Amino acid sequence: MIRQELKELIKNSIKELQKEKVLLFSIPEIKLEFSKIKEHGDYATNISLISSPLFKENPIELAEKLKKKIEKDKMIEKIEIKKPGFLNFFISHKKFQDELKKALGKDKDFGNLTRKKTKKVQVEFISANPTGPLTLGNGRGGFCGDILANVLDKAGFNVEREYYVNDIGEQIKKLGHSVLGDDEAVYKGEYIEELKKRIKNKDPEKAGIEAANIVLEEIIKPDVQLMGINFDKWFSERSLYENNKIEKSFEFLKNKELTYQKDGALWFKSSSFGDDKDRVLIKKGGEKTYFASDIAYIKDKFDRGFNSLIYIWGADHYGYIGRMKAAAVALGYKKGQIEIIIMQLVRLIKEGKIVKMSKRKGEYVTLKELVDEVGLDVARFFFIQRGAGTHLDFDLSLAKERSEKNPVFYTQYAYARACSILKKSKLEEENLKINNLKMLSDPSEIELLKQILRFPEIIEDTALDYQVQKVPNYALELTSSFHRFYHDCRVISEDEGISQARHLLIVAFKNVLKNTFDLMGISSPEKM
Repeated sequence: MIRQELKELIKNSIKELQKEKVLLFSIPEIKLEFSKIKEHGDYATNISLISSPLFKENPIELAEKLKKKIEKDKMIEKIEIKKPGFLNFFISHKKFQDELKKALGKDKDFGNLTRKKTKKVQVEFISANPTGPLTLGNGRGGFCGDILANVLDKAGFNVEREYYVNDIGEQIKKLGHSVLGDDEAVYKGEYIEELKKRIKNKDPEKAGIEAANIVLEEIIKPDVQLMGINFDKWFSERSLYENNKIEKSFEFLKNKELTYQKDGALWFKSSSFGDDKDRVLIKKGGEKTYFASDIAYIKDKFDRGFNSLIYIWGADHYGYIGRMKAAAVALGYKKGQIEIIIMQLVRLIKEGKIVKMSKRKGEYVTLKELVDEVGLDVARFFFIQRGAGTHLDFDLSLAKERSEKNPVFYTQYAYARACSILKKSKLEEENLKINNLKMLSDPSEIELLKQILRFPEIIEDTALDYQVQKVPNYALELTSSFHRFYHDCRVISEDEGISQARHLLIVAFKNVLKNTFDLMGISSPEKM
């Protein structure tokens, strides 16, 4: 990976300057940004600005010293310094061409960051209460969780997907009352009417348990399968009670003197670990809180050998972040071992108007209805195009558009075009001379080449910050570069060397776009 090599060059140059000036300090994190403006080079860093106080030098002067050391390397074409102390790196065409050779040799493995899957990571997502069908909000968290798991797997982590089934407690009783149709009924919809016909038990809790099992097995699991998601484990909250795991977690906290009695309730000293206040574990009447289950569940996860936990929750769970991290630390783990991603709300836009929805009133669009209408590829792509922290408007008209306005059609059409070009070419890939890649020099060729080689960087960045929208955005940028190349460069020409080089470039583009589609869980059509 070019970026990683460049980081090492910068790091070694800083170390050399340290020795020369007899200075001891920890080298700051070196951040290299991919430059989208050609005039700014290929990569840029502000390391001179960050390091100048440590060297007690002017940032520009320090940048000049680093430049002299780094530019000796063959991969560097030139380095430019910009005020107030940025270093802009221009990588040689030969380096890009050499890296493309490696990419072609790896095919599906291109982008894999390591073969050692030693770190065990769990991604828990969707986890909607088994009280009704999955809706748009569940889709956003579901697709993001699935794609994040794909990226982490590509980055070299041992990843497991888990769905937490809230099959005990107040919401199950409310489901039971809804099935019985009494004064405490909450949920509405066709599925409730169907459940009423099947469930004869008149006890609200027992009716709720039976209904929840039916909803889970006959509605939610088929919906998840329709989404193209395969969970490694469906974890029952009820099992925490049945296996005494909640009591064991209480005992653990009590032994560490992290609980106390107040107003007839049992409290956890969560404020001692960064939470804004202490939390109740057992209410005055003896009922255990949801947080009690959460603590036992955290402990159960770590007991299963996971090194880090990722939760993907809806916008209404933002207030739970502090207490969850506090619980993890109280149990003996680090805050960094538990990450909670909050997904903001989804609005469905139909013919320019917002479709109003309420799950409890029975007025909503199910995820199944949406996928049936726009297709799985479109649903997955659209749901992950925006960062988790921003609201998402799902434009139904655009989703159904069969033109380049639709980002899914735009990217898939590029893949189909690449397949068509390669099929029409009379060149046999096994006979192509890879050394002809040195003939790639047209600006459009180099731009596409650079975009292809960014793929491992996208994997690395997404695995670090969990911003899965980087994947579809990369697919769009890669596709844009391909269309520009196709417009500017004739693939099959009288010059056999150029034809071979461009053929190989398209092969690399096709492979990387296919890998990107695979990460997103969408298809790669060879004809459109």
